[in-house]
Amino acid sequence: MSQEKQEGISFFNCYLTVWVFLCMAAGVLLGKAAPSVTAFLGNMTIAGISIPIAILIWVMIYPMMMKVDFESVREIGKNPKGLIVTWVVNWLIKPFTMYGIASFFLFVVFKAWIAPDIATQYLAGAVLLGAAPCTAMVFVWSSLTKGNPAYTVVQVATNDLIILVLFVLIVKFLLGVSHVEVPYSTLFLSVLLFVVIPLAGGILTRISVIKSHGREYFEKTFIHKFDNATTIGLLLTLILIFAGQTEVILSNPLHIVLIAVPLILQTFLIFFIAYGACRILKLPYDISAPAAMIGASNFFELSVAVAIALFGTTSPAALATTVGVLTEVPVMLTLVRIANSTQDYFPKRKTR
Repeated sequence: MSQEKQEGISFFNCYLTVWVFLCMAAGVLLGKAAPSVTAFLGNMTIAGISIPIAILIWVMIYPMMMKVDFESVREIGKNPKGLIVTWVVNWLIKPFTMYGIASFFLFVVFKAWIAPDIATQYLAGAVLLGAAPCTAMVFVWSSLTKGNPAYTVVQVATNDLIILVLFVLIVKFLLGVSHVEVPYSTLFLSVLLFVVIPLAGGILTRISVIKSHGREYFEKTFIHKFDNATTIGLLLTLILIFAGQTEVILSNPLHIVLIAVPLILQTFLIFFIAYGACRILKLPYDISAPAAMIGASNFFELSVAVAIALFGTTSPAALATTVGVLTEVPVMLTLVRIANSTQDYFPKRKTR
């Protein structure tokens, strides 16, 4: 673990699961001790979207969007096989395997412990996670596996562009199959608020700062001014979600574990599909590892935001997306170790 921290993962990210458990405890205590406060915050909505949660999610997502260099999209023609693997796995495989695995466990394996209506909501949360590939933490996973940083940027940038189009369509289709009625207007509004606006703001900020102070200042100084803001936004969001889920957690603590099972299995499955495809295509390790990581991990900030917008802070769907946060780091660190220990099975990048 110490070696991994030295190679790029921050103290906060390294122990994210611990912080999530602490936020769960704080949220449950808040929900139990001051239910009127939770109810008041829950009623602060516009068009069904929680104003406090929206503000906190903007605080989380905006710094991440500033890190994405869309100029790198011009490099898309160089070695496109890794990008094709990423796109196929993220958009043609992952959402549907997530739906299948989550459905099997929630409605078949765990049906004795989860009521059908609650399972449907949990499935909706899982679908939102499956339709949102990682765009932020993947930089950490790429660093820990010694991935090609320039290529990782291209992978992330193109996925952000694809999210703008396919996220709504895939979520609408899969939730429709699950008999969950979700209006397109709410989905488009969620993408507008939690992807388009912060993405546009991030691009404008990046261009402006680089133009006035240079790229080195932006990457080494400016972007890090927001590190604490992102952390605080995430932790406060989780506290509010868990406060709204107090009764569910206290009455069904086993549900946290039951939700985690299909999410963890899905993560391993997607990693090995992408990693195996890269091995078959004989791609270099420094491209293969990030390609597998970006598919395995999730843009959980977006998933949480959309779950809240669609179903509310106190919904089982919001709880399911939050469990995705809970499992993210320990599972991904396990995959980092697997990747690092198998890199000799991949060809090395040719250097000039």
